[in-house]
Amino acid sequence: MSKHVELKNHQREIYYFRLRLALSIAFVMTLMLILLARFFYLQVVRHDYYQTLAESNRISVVPIVPNRGLILDRNGVVMAHNYSGYTLEITPSKTHGLEETINELATLIEITPKDRKRFKKLLAERRDFETLMIRNRLSDEEVARFAAQQYRFPGVEIKARLFRDYPFGEKTAHLIGYIGRINQTDVERLEENDLAANYRGSDYIGKAGLEQSYESELHGTTGVEEVEVDSGGRAVRMLSRSAPVSGNTLVLSVDAKLQEIAEQAFGNYRGALVAIDPRNGEVLAFVSKPGYDPSLFIDGIDPQNWDELNNSPDTPLNNRALRGQYPPGSTIKPFMALAGLHYGERSPSYTISDPGFFTLPGSSHQYRDWKKGGHGSVDLFKSIVVSCDTYYYGLATQMGIDRIFEYLSGFGFGKKTGIDLGRKTEQGYDGESSGLLPSQEWKMRRFKQKWYAGDTVSVGIGQGYNLVTPMQLAMATATLANNGVAYLPHLVREVRSTRSGESRLIVPKQTGELKIPADQIDLVKRAMLAVTQPGGTASQAAQGAPYHIAGKTGTAQVVGMKQGEKYDASKLDERHRDHAWFIAFAPAEQPTIALVVLAENGGHGGGTAAPIARKVMDYHLLGKVPQPLPDSAATGEPEHD
Repeated sequence: MSKHVELKNHQREIYYFRLRLALSIAFVMTLMLILLARFFYLQVVRHDYYQTLAESNRISVVPIVPNRGLILDRNGVVMAHNYSGYTLEITPSKTHGLEETINELATLIEITPKDRKRFKKLLAERRDFETLMIRNRLSDEEVARFAAQQYRFPGVEIKARLFRDYPFGEKTAHLIGYIGRINQTDVERLEENDLAANYRGSDYIGKAGLEQSYESELHGTTGVEEVEVDSGGRAVRMLSRSAPVSGNTLVLSVDAKLQEIAEQAFGNYRGALVAIDPRNGEVLAFVSKPGYDPSLFIDGIDPQNWDELNNSPDTPLNNRALRGQYPPGSTIKPFMALAGLHYGERSPSYTISDPGFFTLPGSSHQYRDWKKGGHGSVDLFKSIVVSCDTYYYGLATQMGIDRIFEYLSGFGFGKKTGIDLGRKTEQGYDGESSGLLPSQEWKMRRFKQKWYAGDTVSVGIGQGYNLVTPMQLAMATATLANNGVAYLPHLVREVRSTRSGESRLIVPKQTGELKIPADQIDLVKRAMLAVTQPGGTASQAAQGAPYHIAGKTGTAQVVGMKQGEKYDASKLDERHRDHAWFIAFAPAEQPTIALVVLAENGGHGGGTAAPIARKVMDYHLLGKVPQPLPDSAATGEPEHD
């Protein structure tokens, strides 16, 4: 049998070999071209971009938070400042088990449940896992104890930080306010105003009071450090440094000692006091009682303290001086008297016979005077001295609500005063309420009802729909004391620049001038002076004063009384008793202080509010705190406003 031998086709093999070689070369060349193209794109086209990234990896930009500016009183007494302390801080992204780390730390340093709650709150707010504080104000012993064990806690470190301190605590809480941690709302507001860059690295911002309204002055300018780092993120050397500029110093018009005296004078009463220099609008004292501890809010208030403050029947978070709205009671009478003179409805000699009540024409309903049996023959002067309700019932009825609205608006009733408290806006500051000065148009808009003559009667003695804030009433009193010339009330009198060292004085700004004839305003002032003399409703509080006080007491009803029912405070719940008012200025001849005192549920102005005012005026004018005043109830003086 013959064998068939198959011979290889060398030409075909050479052909396929060359084809594979060509394809391989083409593939390799394609890869080379792609690689070269990528190199060209990265090193030429995107050169600037990647050079910037490389530099950013090599250079760390660290913000330097500026020191917050100081707040001083008019005499240089510190009311808000900074102090240095140590904090224990955690970077969550660098720890191995956050909860375990905190538990281990607690064996070295005390970490309370309150600290843990605050940390969890911060963790929820800061999703970028930046450094977060777990404990503040560490002692030197705690710092040393942790430093010896720090190697066990990656992502945990001790930092030195500045803390805000308020030496006067709750005495100035509603005035100074407080700072708090920056939240998302703050971030959005900063971005809207192109201020976010200046707050890089900052944890705090003004939240209330002057800390909020003067945030732009107090914050300062953030500095920057450029530091070269190695691949492990460790600093190698500093490349450049732009120093931060501390915030400016605020010098207030407020006298811190006067503020303390006013606070103490209230005792256990809730209420408000505002004292103003009528010559320039400087606020000398600003009290809202009770207050609160502002330091509770700096690092985020815990739920327990928040519930206590928010649910307290004393409402300590309510700024009564600025946002509290109350019927003005008889303190409205001097302004009503001026309105009567202005419109010619009253003259100095015009006299009524007061039977102890007023009856509207065509009505049988009686509006009672506070004094049963009345005051007899009453002219304008006496109507203020004895606070005759009947006189002002009739006057209000004759003038009508629209003329009352027109004239009292000139004194600022029903309007915000513009004081520099609250968040600063293009329209001014938004921290105060506007009160209520009623009119026919207002009632129709609010209740869809027409105005009745009976509504006007109550307005004449500061009741009915009337509402004022203590700040408004203080401004109206200061305007009256200054013969109709009004100045914008302000708490800051000077801003001292940290950058230049220069001081910028706040120039008093006149906001209005009422053209009140001299004889008319002199008549009302003399009557207010007589209020504090024997026979007046505030005579006991002014007894023995070596200067003259012009004032007016007031009582504002909290609950209405039935027809013929006599008011008896002892039969009422404490919070249903009348509010006590007192407005005053002194020295009566050339006033340097005008003030208003409101004592909530304090009863009658002469017995409660006026003695508080006396203590404040004694310190302001004489530089001393007076001895406790005798009880007016034991002297036989009038017991009503």
